Amino acid sequence: MLCPGCVIHAIPQAKAIREAFPPSRLAVIGLHTVFEHHDAMTPTALKAFVHEYRISHPVGKPMPLTMQAYAMRGTPTLLVFDRQGRIRLDHFGHLDDLRVGAVLGQLLGEAEDTDSGA
Repeated sequence: MLCPGCVIHAIPQAKAIREAFPPSRLAVIGLHTVFEHHDAMTPTALKAFVHEYRISHPVGKPMPLTMQAYAMRGTPTLLVFDRQGRIRLDHFGHLDDLRVGAVLGQLLGEAEDTDSGA
C-alpha cells in the first residue's frame, strides 16, 4: 500500500494480466507484504486499499514465513509459477510488460502443449 512501485506499476500490471486471461488459464494472486510501517498496515486499511484501487484478484497478507520462503527482499516482487508450482520467474523491482508477457506466453504455450499431448 505504501510502495510507489507497487501502486504505479505492479498493481496496474496485475490487473491488466487478470483482465487479459481467463481464470481457467492463468491465476493472479496478490500478496500484501509489510516490510515497514507495520502499525499502519491493518486488515481494515488493506480492505479499503483493495476497494479504492478496484483490485479484483485475491489478495492475501502473508506471514513473514511466506516472505522468507520466497526470499522476498522488498516490493514490488513478481513471482510467476508454472502449473507444477515451480517458480519460473522471481523478480524484485519493476519488470516491463513485454518481458512479463513473454514469460506468461511461454508458460501458456507449454500448458497448451501439455493439454494437447504434444
